[in-house]
Amino acid sequence: MQKDKSQTNTVDIKRIAQIAVSLVCATLVIVFLAGVLFGGASAANKIIVAGSTSVQPYAELLGEEFEHTHPDVKIDVSGGGSAAGLDAAHRGIAQIGMSSSSLKGDDLNLWNETIAEDGLAIIINPKNPLFSAQNPEVDLTTEQIRKIYTGEIKKWSGLGLPLYGKDNDIHLITREEGSGTRDAFDKFIMTVGTAPDTKILGVTPKSIVESSNGAIRYLVSDDTDAIGFISLGLVASKKGEKDVKSIKVNGVAASFENVKNKSYKLSRPFIFVSKQKPVGHVKEFVDFVLSAEGKRILEREGLIVDWDKIIE
Repeated sequence: MQKDKSQTNTVDIKRIAQIAVSLVCATLVIVFLAGVLFGGASAANKIIVAGSTSVQPYAELLGEEFEHTHPDVKIDVSGGGSAAGLDAAHRGIAQIGMSSSSLKGDDLNLWNETIAEDGLAIIINPKNPLFSAQNPEVDLTTEQIRKIYTGEIKKWSGLGLPLYGKDNDIHLITREEGSGTRDAFDKFIMTVGTAPDTKILGVTPKSIVESSNGAIRYLVSDDTDAIGFISLGLVASKKGEKDVKSIKVNGVAASFENVKNKSYKLSRPFIFVSKQKPVGHVKEFVDFVLSAEGKRILEREGLIVDWDKIIE
């Protein structure tokens, strides 16, 4: 029996994702050995943090602050995606893995700590034909976004909304399978049916697959007809970056307050994991992340933190 082409594409994507995870873990081993053999902190004073590219920029900020008060400790933070971070934690390659999706299966056996909660923003270019001076906000339903990503809606006119520019093809940008960001998108947007009879619809193979939030943000900022999804905390432009705009989903804006009050449904946890309960410098770093100072850093950067749980 001839295999369906869409099934073949899905299998190929999964194989690529598995290879990517293995490559990231191999790279982490090389980075660790290079740091130990060619200078810098000793193995005992080096903390490797790896995984979700959504969590990565926040872990880097926290690492820099921690190093200021612990000059003998080096925090090495790298991305690769949630799947790579979880795998690195299981193997003990990274002392801390980062995940931006809820844990399941064997991953529940890892030591874990939720450090914050983040919104998932659907973004388009500020010069998108759906925007105008009279229409500064774009509001799409879950179904409209789903139809874009399955390929059912191919042009902006297919949304049935007024256009203030050219009716071009929609350029879809998505994350790779195994990404926590992709997992959250699939859960909230691509899942249809009611439990227990739910299924996740596949993203059209015509989409552009990127391996980081930063790459998706860059492409959307540079393409008036692009659409993508990234961490809410990364929507605001930093120095040297072009603007992107988040859209409303089902009438609710993607904002810090709306994620906090649960009216904006697209949210996910940011989780640290480890093969074993942290000790030594690793515990000190985790305690710093969960301290009032660490939480202030995360909240300042647009994440939601639990102020009822503070490590003194």
